[in-house]
Amino acid sequence: METKKREVPLNPQAFFSKANGGRSVVTFAANQDIYRQGDPADSVFYIQTGKLKVTVTSEQGKEAIVAFLKGDEFFGEGCANGETHRSSTATALTECTITRITRSEIHRMIRANPDFAEFFISRLLDRSSHIQEDLVNQLFNSSEKRLARALLLLANFGEEGEPEPLLAKITQEELAELVGTTRSRVSFFMNKFRRMGLIEYSDRIEVRPSLLKMVLQERPEIESKVERPQ
Repeated sequence: METKKREVPLNPQAFFSKANGGRSVVTFAANQDIYRQGDPADSVFYIQTGKLKVTVTSEQGKEAIVAFLKGDEFFGEGCANGETHRSSTATALTECTITRITRSEIHRMIRANPDFAEFFISRLLDRSSHIQEDLVNQLFNSSEKRLARALLLLANFGEEGEPEPLLAKITQEELAELVGTTRSRVSFFMNKFRRMGLIEYSDRIEVRPSLLKMVLQERPEIESKVERPQ
Protein backbone atom coordinates (compact mmCIF):
# COMPACT_ATOMS: atom_id res chain seq x y z
CA MET A 1 0.00 0.00 0.00
CA GLU A 2 3.06 2.22 0.35
CA THR A 3 4.21 1.72 -3.25
CA LYS A 4 4.68 4.98 -5.12
CA LYS A 5 4.52 5.20 -8.89
CA ARG A 6 7.78 5.94 -10.65
CA GLU A 7 8.21 9.33 -12.26
CA VAL A 8 8.55 9.06 -16.03
CA PRO A 9 8.90 11.77 -18.72
CA LEU A 10 5.45 11.26 -20.23
CA ASN A 11 2.17 13.11 -19.78
CA PRO A 12 -0.27 10.18 -19.83
CA GLN A 13 -3.45 12.28 -20.00
CA ALA A 14 -2.23 14.14 -23.07
CA PHE A 15 -0.71 11.06 -24.67
CA PHE A 16 -3.62 8.64 -24.23
CA SER A 17 -6.39 11.12 -25.00
CA LYS A 18 -5.21 11.30 -28.62
CA ALA A 19 -6.46 8.63 -31.00
CA ASN A 20 -4.68 7.38 -34.10
CA GLY A 21 -4.86 4.34 -36.36
CA GLY A 22 -3.93 1.92 -33.59
CA ARG A 23 -5.21 3.84 -30.59
CA SER A 24 -8.82 4.68 -29.78
CA VAL A 25 -10.61 6.23 -26.80
CA VAL A 26 -13.77 4.46 -25.62
CA THR A 27 -16.26 5.19 -22.83
CA PHE A 28 -17.86 2.31 -20.94
CA ALA A 29 -20.92 2.59 -18.72
CA ALA A 30 -20.99 1.19 -15.19
CA ASN A 31 -21.48 -2.63 -15.20
CA GLN A 32 -20.50 -2.86 -18.88
CA ASP A 33 -18.00 -5.57 -19.85
CA ILE A 34 -14.87 -4.32 -21.59
CA TYR A 35 -13.98 -7.86 -22.57
CA ARG A 36 -14.97 -11.33 -21.39
CA GLN A 37 -12.97 -14.41 -20.53
CA GLY A 38 -12.32 -16.35 -23.75
CA ASP A 39 -12.59 -13.31 -26.06
CA PRO A 40 -9.78 -12.78 -28.59
CA ALA A 41 -6.89 -10.87 -27.00
CA ASP A 42 -5.84 -8.26 -29.50
CA SER A 43 -5.47 -5.03 -27.50
CA VAL A 44 -3.98 -3.49 -24.36
CA PHE A 45 -6.09 -1.01 -22.37
CA TYR A 46 -5.16 2.08 -20.36
CA ILE A 47 -7.64 3.54 -17.85
CA GLN A 48 -7.90 7.31 -18.11
CA THR A 49 -10.73 7.68 -15.60
CA GLY A 50 -13.01 5.33 -13.66
CA LYS A 51 -12.70 2.02 -11.86
CA LEU A 52 -13.17 -1.59 -12.98
CA LYS A 53 -12.85 -5.11 -11.69
CA VAL A 54 -11.12 -8.12 -13.19
CA THR A 55 -12.68 -11.54 -12.56
CA VAL A 56 -12.03 -15.14 -13.55
CA THR A 57 -14.59 -17.94 -13.85
CA SER A 58 -13.80 -21.60 -13.25
CA GLU A 59 -15.06 -24.45 -15.42
CA GLN A 60 -17.66 -25.08 -12.71
CA GLY A 61 -18.95 -21.51 -13.11
CA LYS A 62 -17.51 -20.11 -9.86
CA GLU A 63 -16.41 -16.49 -10.23
CA ALA A 64 -13.55 -14.88 -8.30
CA ILE A 65 -12.36 -11.28 -8.29
CA VAL A 66 -8.69 -10.97 -9.21
CA ALA A 67 -8.24 -7.20 -8.94
CA PHE A 68 -9.83 -3.79 -8.78
CA LEU A 69 -8.19 -1.26 -11.10
CA LYS A 70 -8.44 2.53 -11.40
CA GLY A 71 -7.16 5.44 -13.45
CA ASP A 72 -3.54 5.40 -14.71
CA GLU A 73 -3.34 1.60 -14.88
CA PHE A 74 -2.96 -0.80 -17.81
CA PHE A 75 -4.82 -4.08 -18.16
CA GLY A 76 -5.13 -6.76 -20.82
CA GLU A 77 -1.38 -6.49 -21.40
CA GLY A 78 -1.04 -10.26 -21.81
CA CYS A 79 -1.79 -9.92 -25.52
CA ALA A 80 1.51 -8.04 -25.94
CA ASN A 81 3.27 -11.17 -24.72
CA GLY A 82 1.53 -13.64 -27.01
CA GLU A 83 -1.80 -14.24 -25.20
CA THR A 84 -4.37 -15.06 -27.87
CA HIS A 85 -7.53 -15.21 -25.72
CA ARG A 86 -8.55 -13.38 -22.57
CA SER A 87 -7.96 -15.32 -19.37
CA SER A 88 -10.26 -13.02 -17.37
CA THR A 89 -13.24 -10.66 -17.64
CA ALA A 90 -12.90 -6.88 -17.17
CA THR A 91 -16.06 -5.02 -16.10
CA ALA A 92 -16.53 -1.30 -15.44
CA LEU A 93 -17.61 -0.46 -11.88
CA THR A 94 -18.13 3.21 -12.74
CA GLU A 95 -18.26 5.05 -16.04
CA CYS A 96 -14.78 4.58 -17.51
CA THR A 97 -12.82 6.39 -20.19
CA ILE A 98 -10.32 3.91 -21.59
CA THR A 99 -7.71 4.01 -24.32
CA ARG A 100 -7.59 0.86 -26.42
CA ILE A 101 -4.21 0.11 -28.01
CA THR A 102 -3.89 -2.64 -30.61
CA ARG A 103 -1.19 -5.27 -30.23
CA SER A 104 0.72 -4.02 -33.26
CA GLU A 105 0.50 -0.42 -32.02
CA ILE A 106 1.78 -1.25 -28.54
CA HIS A 107 4.76 -3.06 -30.06
CA ARG A 108 5.42 -0.12 -32.40
CA MET A 109 5.24 2.43 -29.56
CA ILE A 110 7.60 0.42 -27.35
CA ARG A 111 10.18 0.35 -30.15
CA ALA A 112 9.70 3.92 -31.38
CA ASN A 113 8.99 5.90 -28.20
CA PRO A 114 11.42 5.41 -25.28
CA ASP A 115 9.30 7.64 -23.02
CA PHE A 116 6.26 5.45 -23.61
CA ALA A 117 8.30 2.27 -23.13
CA GLU A 118 9.56 3.57 -19.77
CA PHE A 119 6.05 4.56 -18.73
CA PHE A 120 4.55 1.20 -19.76
CA ILE A 121 7.25 -0.81 -18.00
CA SER A 122 7.00 1.32 -14.85
CA ARG A 123 3.26 0.68 -14.59
CA LEU A 124 3.74 -3.06 -15.06
CA LEU A 125 6.40 -3.04 -12.33
CA ASP A 126 4.00 -1.17 -10.05
CA ARG A 127 1.37 -3.85 -10.72
CA SER A 128 3.89 -6.60 -9.96
CA SER A 129 4.71 -4.94 -6.62
CA HIS A 130 1.02 -4.75 -5.73
CA ILE A 131 0.51 -8.42 -6.64
CA GLN A 132 3.40 -9.37 -4.34
CA GLU A 133 1.91 -7.27 -1.54
CA ASP A 134 -1.47 -8.94 -2.10
CA LEU A 135 0.12 -12.39 -1.87
CA VAL A 136 1.85 -11.54 1.42
CA ASN A 137 -1.42 -10.05 2.66
CA GLN A 138 -3.34 -13.24 1.86
CA LEU A 139 -0.71 -15.48 3.43
CA PHE A 140 -0.04 -13.68 6.69
CA ASN A 141 -2.95 -11.38 7.58
CA SER A 142 -6.30 -12.21 9.15
CA SER A 143 -9.44 -11.82 7.07
CA GLU A 144 -10.27 -8.70 9.10
CA LYS A 145 -6.97 -7.03 8.24
CA ARG A 146 -7.32 -8.11 4.61
CA LEU A 147 -10.74 -6.48 4.44
CA ALA A 148 -9.42 -3.26 6.01
CA ARG A 149 -6.56 -3.16 3.51
CA ALA A 150 -8.90 -3.83 0.58
CA LEU A 151 -11.17 -0.95 1.61
CA LEU A 152 -8.19 1.39 1.92
CA LEU A 153 -6.82 0.41 -1.47
CA LEU A 154 -10.21 0.85 -3.12
CA ALA A 155 -10.42 4.32 -1.56
CA ASN A 156 -6.91 5.18 -2.82
CA PHE A 157 -5.41 5.67 0.66
CA GLY A 158 -1.64 5.30 0.61
CA GLU A 159 -1.45 6.02 -3.12
CA GLU A 160 -0.53 9.18 -4.99
CA GLY A 161 -3.30 11.75 -5.30
CA GLU A 162 -6.21 12.48 -3.02
CA PRO A 163 -8.10 9.64 -1.33
CA GLU A 164 -11.57 8.84 -2.65
CA PRO A 165 -13.47 8.04 0.54
CA LEU A 166 -16.76 7.29 -1.24
CA LEU A 167 -16.31 3.96 -2.99
CA ALA A 168 -18.06 2.89 -6.14
CA LYS A 169 -20.97 0.58 -5.39
CA ILE A 170 -19.54 -2.77 -4.35
CA THR A 171 -21.32 -5.69 -2.76
CA GLN A 172 -20.29 -7.68 0.28
CA GLU A 173 -20.10 -10.75 -1.96
CA GLU A 174 -17.52 -8.97 -4.12
CA LEU A 175 -15.51 -7.91 -1.07
CA ALA A 176 -15.62 -11.49 0.20
CA GLU A 177 -14.26 -12.78 -3.11
CA LEU A 178 -11.49 -10.18 -3.09
CA VAL A 179 -10.50 -10.85 0.52
CA GLY A 180 -10.87 -14.62 0.36
CA THR A 181 -13.48 -15.13 3.06
CA THR A 182 -17.26 -15.54 3.41
CA ARG A 183 -19.91 -12.88 2.99
CA SER A 184 -21.02 -13.39 6.60
CA ARG A 185 -17.50 -12.61 7.83
CA VAL A 186 -17.37 -9.47 5.69
CA SER A 187 -20.75 -8.39 7.07
CA PHE A 188 -19.54 -8.95 10.63
CA PHE A 189 -16.35 -6.93 10.15
CA MET A 190 -18.10 -4.15 8.20
CA ASN A 191 -20.56 -3.71 11.07
CA LYS A 192 -17.67 -3.71 13.52
CA PHE A 193 -15.76 -1.07 11.52
CA ARG A 194 -18.92 1.05 11.42
CA ARG A 195 -19.42 0.78 15.18
CA MET A 196 -15.80 1.88 15.65
CA GLY A 197 -16.37 4.91 13.41
CA LEU A 198 -13.88 3.70 10.80
CA ILE A 199 -16.37 3.50 7.93
CA GLU A 200 -19.95 4.45 7.13
CA TYR A 201 -22.11 2.69 4.62
CA SER A 202 -25.61 2.45 3.29
CA ASP A 203 -25.85 2.46 -0.51
CA ARG A 204 -22.15 3.36 -0.74
CA ILE A 205 -19.17 2.86 1.54
CA GLU A 206 -17.38 5.85 3.05
CA VAL A 207 -13.87 5.01 4.24
CA ARG A 208 -12.56 7.34 6.92
CA PRO A 209 -8.88 8.18 7.53
CA SER A 210 -9.12 6.57 10.98
CA LEU A 211 -9.18 3.13 9.27
CA LEU A 212 -5.76 3.86 7.77
CA LYS A 213 -4.43 5.01 11.14
CA MET A 214 -5.64 1.80 12.72
CA VAL A 215 -3.97 -0.41 10.09
CA LEU A 216 -0.70 1.55 10.29
CA GLN A 217 -0.55 0.89 14.01
CA GLU A 218 0.16 -2.73 13.01
CA ARG A 219 -1.88 -4.21 15.78
CA PRO A 220 -1.23 -7.94 16.12
CA GLU A 221 -4.92 -8.66 15.73
CA ILE A 222 -7.81 -6.31 15.03
CA GLU A 223 -10.40 -8.99 15.64
CA SER A 224 -11.23 -9.37 19.32
CA LYS A 225 -11.33 -12.82 20.88
CA VAL A 226 -14.77 -12.10 22.30
CA GLU A 227 -16.64 -10.82 19.26
CA ARG A 228 -17.34 -13.63 16.86
CA PRO A 229 -20.00 -13.92 14.15
CA GLN A 230 -22.69 -16.39 14.96
